[in-house]
Amino acid sequence: MSGTATTTRERIVDAAVRMTSDVGWSQVTMAKLADRAGVSRQTVYNELGTKSGLAEAMILRELERFLVVVEAAFDDHPADIVEAIRAASRTVLEHAQDNHLLHAVVSATHGADTELLPLLTTHAESLLVVAKSVIVGRTVPYGLTLDERRLDAAIDMVVRVVLSHVMQPSAPPADTADDIAWIAHRVLA
Repeated sequence: MSGTATTTRERIVDAAVRMTSDVGWSQVTMAKLADRAGVSRQTVYNELGTKSGLAEAMILRELERFLVVVEAAFDDHPADIVEAIRAASRTVLEHAQDNHLLHAVVSATHGADTELLPLLTTHAESLLVVAKSVIVGRTVPYGLTLDERRLDAAIDMVVRVVLSHVMQPSAPPADTADDIAWIAHRVLA
C-alpha cells in the first residue's frame, strides 16, 4: 500500500478483516461487506471475485504486513543471517500474538467455520510462495555456500516452522525464535 491513498480494494479488504474479527468469517457476506465498505455488492465482486478470492486477499494482505517486519529484521542484521532469522522469527511471532484476524481464523471465534484455516495450513501455497520468495531475495548478500536446492529446502523449513508456531505457539516468541535460529545455524553452517 502506497502513501495514504486507499484503493477501493483495500477498503473492502479492511472491512472484511474487521468483520471477520468482529463476527466471524461465516457471517461475512458480499452484501454485508459491501454495506460496511460503502460500495455496491457488484464492486465487491469486481474487485475480489468470489468469497474465496476475498479470503485469499485478506490472508495475503496480512502476510504483506508480516513480511514488512521480516524485511526490517534482515535490514537490521546485514552481516549475520542467523541473527536476521532470529529477529524475523521473534518479531513475526510477537505480531501474531496481537493479530485479530489470525486469532479469528485459528480459533474459529464467533461461531465461524474453519473455511479460512486451510489458507494458513493445507492450502497455504500462495502464502508460502510469497514468503519464501522474499526470504530467498534477502539471503543473497550473505554469501551462503549452499546450492540452490539446499538453500530452498532451508528457507522452506524456516518459513514452515515459523508458520507452525504462528498457528500454534508452544513457547514465548523469544524462546521459539532462539530455537529457530539454532536450527537455521545448524542447517546454514
